[in-house]
Amino acid sequence: MTAPERTLLSVIFVPVLLIIPVFLTAGEPVSEAPRCAVEMKADSILNLLTLEEKVALLHANSKFTSTGVPRLGIPELASADGPTGVREELERDSWEPLNLPTDSATFFPAGPSLAATWNVGLARRYGEALGEETRARGKDILLAPSVNIIRTPLSGRNFEFFTEDPVLNAEIAVAYIQGLQSRDVAACIKHYAVNNQEFNRWRVDVLMNERTLREIYLPVYRAAVERAHVLSFMGAYNKFRGWYLCENDYLLNDVLKKEWGFKGIVISDWGATHSTIDAAMHGLDIEMGSRGDYSSYHFADPLLKAVREGDVPVSVIDDKAKRVLYVMLRCRTMSEDRQQGSICTPEHFKTAYDVAAESIVLLKNTDSVLPVQVQKIRKLAVLGENAVHRHAIEGFGAGVKTKYEMTPLEGLKKKLGDRVEILFAQGYREKYNFLETGMRWRIRVPDNDPDSVLIREAVEVARGSDAVIIFGGSNRTIESEASDRRDMALPFGQAELIRAVTAVNPNTVLVLIASAPYDLTAVEPVTSAILWGWFNGSEAGSAMADVLTGDVNPSGKLPFTMPVRLEDSPAHALDAYPGEDNAVYYKEGVLVGYRWFDTRNIDPLYCFGHGLSYTDFTLSSFKTDKTVYGQDESIQLECRVKNTGHREGAETVQIYVHDTKASVLRPSKELKAFQKVVLKPGRQQTVRFSLNIRDLAFYDDMRREWKVEPGQFELLFGTSSRDIHGSMMIDVE
Repeated sequence: MTAPERTLLSVIFVPVLLIIPVFLTAGEPVSEAPRCAVEMKADSILNLLTLEEKVALLHANSKFTSTGVPRLGIPELASADGPTGVREELERDSWEPLNLPTDSATFFPAGPSLAATWNVGLARRYGEALGEETRARGKDILLAPSVNIIRTPLSGRNFEFFTEDPVLNAEIAVAYIQGLQSRDVAACIKHYAVNNQEFNRWRVDVLMNERTLREIYLPVYRAAVERAHVLSFMGAYNKFRGWYLCENDYLLNDVLKKEWGFKGIVISDWGATHSTIDAAMHGLDIEMGSRGDYSSYHFADPLLKAVREGDVPVSVIDDKAKRVLYVMLRCRTMSEDRQQGSICTPEHFKTAYDVAAESIVLLKNTDSVLPVQVQKIRKLAVLGENAVHRHAIEGFGAGVKTKYEMTPLEGLKKKLGDRVEILFAQGYREKYNFLETGMRWRIRVPDNDPDSVLIREAVEVARGSDAVIIFGGSNRTIESEASDRRDMALPFGQAELIRAVTAVNPNTVLVLIASAPYDLTAVEPVTSAILWGWFNGSEAGSAMADVLTGDVNPSGKLPFTMPVRLEDSPAHALDAYPGEDNAVYYKEGVLVGYRWFDTRNIDPLYCFGHGLSYTDFTLSSFKTDKTVYGQDESIQLECRVKNTGHREGAETVQIYVHDTKASVLRPSKELKAFQKVVLKPGRQQTVRFSLNIRDLAFYDDMRREWKVEPGQFELLFGTSSRDIHGSMMIDVE
C-alpha cells in the first residue's frame, strides 16, 4: 500500500470501508475497470473532503498543475503541452525553462502529418508513444490532441489540427486518444469548440446554424466521448453564440455532459476563464491560467465566497470535485503500480519515423522523375533553408526540446554516403518584419523579398549538378499559435528561387515543408515533381531521404484541400473570415473544404485525399450486399484493389456518399469510410466496409435530430475526392 493510500484509509470512516474500498487493489488497472466502480470510489473520497478542499481541486496552483489535497495524500494534477511532444520543464510560476539535462523528448510529426497517413493503427501507436513519454515525465494530462477543423488555410494552428473532414478527424482522434489513455494518462482534447482562427481569438464570437455545428465541428468531440472515453476537454478562448466557451452552458452542460454523458473534466485554456458564477454553473471544472496569485483565480477564493453566499450550490462543487477524482482514479495517480513510462526510446523514434514516412504526399511526378535514380547521379544539389532548418523548438506555445532532429540534408548525406557528391546552397534566407500585438509577444511576418545573391549561388550549384532537390515551404515561426498568416504566399522569395533553378536544371524536385496550403501557382507549372513533407519530427530527414530515393514508396494523402488561390476557399470566397465587430458567421455552412470545391465545381490545385505513388493501383468489382435498405440496417460494401505496378505500395480506398435528392442542400459527396491497403506488385485484395444507414443522415435544424430521408444514395469508391473509380446506387426505404 502506498503512503497516500495509508493516509486516506486512516481517515475514512468504517461504514465507507464496508461499502467499497477507496482504491483498487494492487495490480488492478483503473483504466480497464468498469467506469461505474470508479465513480463509486470517487464518491467515497468526495465524502472525506471539506468544502475548501473541494474548491482547491478546481484551480491552478502553478503554471501546469491544479491543486491537490495534502491532508489526504491526493496529489496535484500535472499537465503538459504536447501536440508534437511533451514540453520541457518550466519553472512553477513562470514560462522560463528549467534547462534540465533530463527533459528532452521525442519530436513527433505534427497533426496534419498523422492525418495524412490515413492509418488508424499508426495513430494508436502515436498515442501510445506520447502516453509513455508523458508518464516518464511524471505528468497526468497531455494537452492534446488538437482537433479543430481546418476551415481556412491561414489559421496559425493548422499545424496542430488534423484535417478539414469530420470523419477522418474522428477516426484519427479516437485511435490517438485510446493509445494515449492506455498508458495511464488523460488526453485533453482541444479546443472545444469552433476555435478555427487565431485572429482575435480572445474575443471573437463564432456564429453558425445548428446543422453546421453538428455535422462538421462536433463529430470529433462526440466520438472522443462515446468511443474513446476521453477524460478531459479544454475549453477554447473564443465565444460561441455570445458566451465564452469556458462558460457556455449549451456546449458544456447540455451537449457535452448531458447529451453525450461525458464523465471527465473540462479544463479552461490558459487565461480563458472570464467569470466565477457563470463559469461554475455552466460547466467548467478546472480553471488554469498564466498569471500568479492563484488564490485570486475565479475558481479559488471567489468561488468559495460564491458558494458560501448561496450563488453556487454545493452540489455543483461536488460534481466538479468528483469529476477531478474520477480522472485521477482512471489515471491511477495514487496507485503504486501505475505505468511509469519511457522517453526517447528507439521504439518511440521508430514510431516518429513511421508516421513521417507514411505521411509524405507525392503531389506531382511528371515523367516519373521520382524516385531519384541514385546510380545515375554523381552530383546532387540540395538547395533551400528547409534542408537544414530545425523546427522542433520553434513556435509560440507548442515547441519540443527534443533529443535530436534529423534534417533533410543530414538524412540524404547519411543515406547516400560517399556514393553521391552532395552540394548545398541556401537559396533563400529566413527574414522577418515585426508587428506589435500589445501583449508579451510580437508577431513575426515573413519578408518575402528574394535574396538575389543567394539565388545566384544556388543557380550555379544547380547548373553543374545532375539533379536538384529544393527544400522550401514554411516553418513553425510562420505557422504558430497566437496569429494567423496574412496570405498564402510562399515566404522569403522562394518562388523566384524555384523558377530560376528549374530554368537551368529541369531535373529538379521540389519538397515543401509545411502544414498548411500555400500559393504554388508560380512554381507548380515549372516543377516536374513535388513532395509535401510536413513538420515531421525527429526522424523527418531519414523518412524524407528514404522516400526520395525510393526505399519507401510514398503513401500519404492530403487531409485538406489545396486551393489554387485563397479566394477559392469557402470562408474567403464568402467574406466570412476573419469577421467584423468581434463576430464571425460561418456562411459556408456544411460546405467546408472539399465539400465546397466539389459542390460548387471549383477546381483545386490538389484535392482532398490526393496522393500519388511510385506504383499504380486499380479499383474494381464494386459490390453491396443488396440494393434496398431499411432505416435500421447497415450496408456491407466491398471493392477489389490491385497493385498493377512494379513496386510494393499502399493505397487508401475512400468511400464517399452522394444523396441524389435531398430536401436540404447537401454536399455533392461526403467521406464516410476509408481503409489503407499495402500490396506487393501484381497482388490484389478485397476491401470491405460496413456503413450504418444512420451514417447517411443530415442534421434537421427544425426537429433538432438526425434524419435519413428515404430515397436514392450513390456510394462512391475512390482514391481521392476527385478520383472516383466506381459507384453503386442504393435505395433507403
